[in-house]
Amino acid sequence: MSLTLAATIQEAPQYEEFYGFVQSPFTLAPDPRFLYLSESHDGALQLLLQSIRRKEGIIVLTGDIGTGKTTVCRSVLERLDMTSFTSLLLNPFLSVEEMLREILLDFGVVSREAVRSGRVGAATKHDLVSTLHEFLISLVPIGGTGILMIDEAQHLSPQVLEELRVISNLETNQSKLLQIVLVGQLNLLEVLAAPELRQLDQRISLRATLTPLTRTDLEAYIGHRLSVARGSSSVNFDSQALDAIHATSEGVPRVINLLCDRALMLGARDGISVIPEDIITEAADGLGLRAARARTWSWFQGPRRWIPIVATILALLATLAALTRVSI
Repeated sequence: MSLTLAATIQEAPQYEEFYGFVQSPFTLAPDPRFLYLSESHDGALQLLLQSIRRKEGIIVLTGDIGTGKTTVCRSVLERLDMTSFTSLLLNPFLSVEEMLREILLDFGVVSREAVRSGRVGAATKHDLVSTLHEFLISLVPIGGTGILMIDEAQHLSPQVLEELRVISNLETNQSKLLQIVLVGQLNLLEVLAAPELRQLDQRISLRATLTPLTRTDLEAYIGHRLSVARGSSSVNFDSQALDAIHATSEGVPRVINLLCDRALMLGARDGISVIPEDIITEAADGLGLRAARARTWSWFQGPRRWIPIVATILALLATLAALTRVSI
């Protein structure tokens, strides 16, 4: 953030109070209440719920950075019934034993005190898997199921991925006992496609991908978040501002949130209820977003950058043509 923007924001009132929001509408926290169901997000949500209810084995959700994967996962967990026992792992850098202990903790099979006392901490991998299996079997009479979600799964070690393949085989004659949802960035698909993970990859029953928001989605997305925060009647963004937000963010929800949050700070500073394009420009400059886009543009599309490159290529082609004529 630039010093100028930081100074102006410090002098301005808190925009939540100025606009009458109950809470910040553009928080970066993965609050399921703020989930906007674009076609991509709604499709992924429904596919995940359907696959879990059908007790399929391994499910994969991917998306670019900031597209809302974690929020979708938390929304899925909120929509499950009381017979679903869930474990959400946010740290992908666990060892196999650490992962199994965290799953048992989340399922309520062991207590944090038992882990700290060393009894569970000293258990072997075989002991931990056996305990997990026994718990999952105990859910069968009530129609229950275990659901494991792992965020940032592209960082999982090969050892952990192999163990996930093994525990995905915990099943009865009729259905899987444990549903595993791997959530990660787009390169997760490349990780899973590695030859050494072929057995795991073949067990994936669903692959869902989140995409950035369209310009139409963006307008509805911002309106939805303002409405949830109970302040939509006191402030809005004009059409040019929305165009600028979409162009700068490229439809990525996390970047949209950053831009809108800073824009509302500046709007409260100026005491306005309609956010114009120039406020978005100022917010983007303060966040370094426009500068980053300008650098990208100047490298890939700036004409001055390409003039010497094109001239060199043309000179080489002319030289090759002359050499060819001489040889003939």
